[in-house]
Amino acid sequence: MIDTSNGERLERWGDIILIRPDPQIIWDTKRKHPLWKQAHARYIRSNTGGGQWQEYKKVPPMWKISYGDLTFQLKTMGFKHTGIFPEQAVNWDFMADQIRREVAQGRPVKVLNLFGYTGAATLACAAAGAQVCHVDASKGMVAWAKENSAASGLSDKPIRWLVDDCVKFVQREQRRGNTYDGILMDPPSYGRGPGGEVWKLEEQLYPFVQACLPVLSREPLFFLLNSYTTGLSPSVMEYVLGVLFEKRFSGQISSDEIGLPVTATGKVLPCGSTAMWKKG
Repeated sequence: MIDTSNGERLERWGDIILIRPDPQIIWDTKRKHPLWKQAHARYIRSNTGGGQWQEYKKVPPMWKISYGDLTFQLKTMGFKHTGIFPEQAVNWDFMADQIRREVAQGRPVKVLNLFGYTGAATLACAAAGAQVCHVDASKGMVAWAKENSAASGLSDKPIRWLVDDCVKFVQREQRRGNTYDGILMDPPSYGRGPGGEVWKLEEQLYPFVQACLPVLSREPLFFLLNSYTTGLSPSVMEYVLGVLFEKRFSGQISSDEIGLPVTATGKVLPCGSTAMWKKG
């Protein structure tokens, strides 16, 4: 994150400079950084919804960036996205640390990644030594996640790649008696499953987290909940976990905003909310 001003963020993704809209950036500061005028592309919103990329320099159909030993393939997508949310790195690191500690003590660790998107969290957990089940309703996203796995040299790791409705998958795992030592989810505000199932976060988050409890092992390591939904504060998500976890598992519950440091100002741009329960 290089700079922010007047509803836009200036970002460097490897060698590619992008300008993307962000409604949280309500300040209209001077754009002194020279890269504002040297961006490869800018996403311009349409008054009728959606938008499109305007290229100033040639942008590759797909390019790679790295985080530690992980490699991710990116591209300019519809609705301004690139295929990764780098602010989630703080959570990748947290889960990897938890997993490595247990694996070093000889304990096998199983992790369930729901709404797994392009697989960054899945790869972080797998690289740390966990067996991972990656579930997403989009066939294209699961394919992309597999490509990221190959780019990171993790194709031989024990990862199950599933195209499925996350709610239905958890229900089946309950019936099968399968459990996991860590569960993370990054549910959309609104979406549809492969069979047209409708997902509305505000209506379904609490019962879905509740449904996940029987899928946790007897001595779980963590449960991580992320959200980019406006109006769903970190404190609300912490309350949900508190109500459901405190009487069942001993441990710590916390929540916070997650964000990215802005080079030009030294300040942090909030990018989402996260709440977690972790082993005591």
